[in-house]
Amino acid sequence: MSFFDVIIQTLDSTIRLSVPLLLACLAGLYSERSGIFDIGLEGKMLAAAFAGAAAASVFHSAWIGLGMAILVSVSLALVHGFASITHRGNQIVSGLAINFIAAGSTIILGQAWFQQGGRTPALAPNERFEAITLPGADAIRDVPIIGPIYSELISGHSLLVYVAFLAVPFTWWVLFRTRFGLRLRAVGENPAAVDTAGISVAWLRYRAVICTGVFTAIAGAYLSMVQSGGFVKDMTAGKGYIALAALIFAKWRPVNAMFACLLFGFLDALAIRLQGAPLPIIGKVPVQLMQALPYILTVILLAGFIGKAIPPRAGGVPYVKER
Repeated sequence: MSFFDVIIQTLDSTIRLSVPLLLACLAGLYSERSGIFDIGLEGKMLAAAFAGAAAASVFHSAWIGLGMAILVSVSLALVHGFASITHRGNQIVSGLAINFIAAGSTIILGQAWFQQGGRTPALAPNERFEAITLPGADAIRDVPIIGPIYSELISGHSLLVYVAFLAVPFTWWVLFRTRFGLRLRAVGENPAAVDTAGISVAWLRYRAVICTGVFTAIAGAYLSMVQSGGFVKDMTAGKGYIALAALIFAKWRPVNAMFACLLFGFLDALAIRLQGAPLPIIGKVPVQLMQALPYILTVILLAGFIGKAIPPRAGGVPYVKER
């Protein structure tokens, strides 16, 4: 295998591994831009992954699975919104509660419904989102450089991969070129001014958490219905927390978030490729160290190597209307 082929395969793995991070990061972007801190991304992803795989297995349809994932994730997002917006509760506690509920209930329901130790049955091809071959990919596969880039790096991904990367310019357009985005950013900075203008702060924030639920649902569905072909216990493996770190690293901007998630995905892909492989001078690196590499980078970046990241001023602060 040539060095160019290794690069193409590594970049291909980078794209696939960064998709759930990117979707979760964009989900957190909507929520935090509105002033609602959401540490429950992990729980919503996990619940959506289980709901999507379970529904797809029972109804034999990937689209029904995706719809059920969205329904469950949005429901949990509304619970978080109800606690944080309507009752002005502690947003960290609410998000952690969702994470705990999702971690426990997915295992209990999986065991009760499928009797496979908390797993769902392996999904058949019609129950998951299969890879899409773009026009002309097979025809130019053997063309040097251009062929492998188009046929392997750009083509050959599932629909949810293209949705994730198209969501980046869409999110940028929504946040910076629409009235809804302007109001969303304003309510995250100064909710009192938005309220004075006669705009409902609560309704804006509820719409933001609904967007968060939709994006985390797609992220969870990708994990179980594309990447793994079924649900397994704790399959999110901290991706929701890494997405939050990537969001801070990106300073709450969608394009920066994409590159931050690609960086984490690249490290994950590199860790998988280098497991057990001897490196020059260093020698054979322990598998556990390579698996921990993305998490180590998260700690390093958040320790202050990303410059000053200023969150929305009203983030995490319940809004109390002045009388």
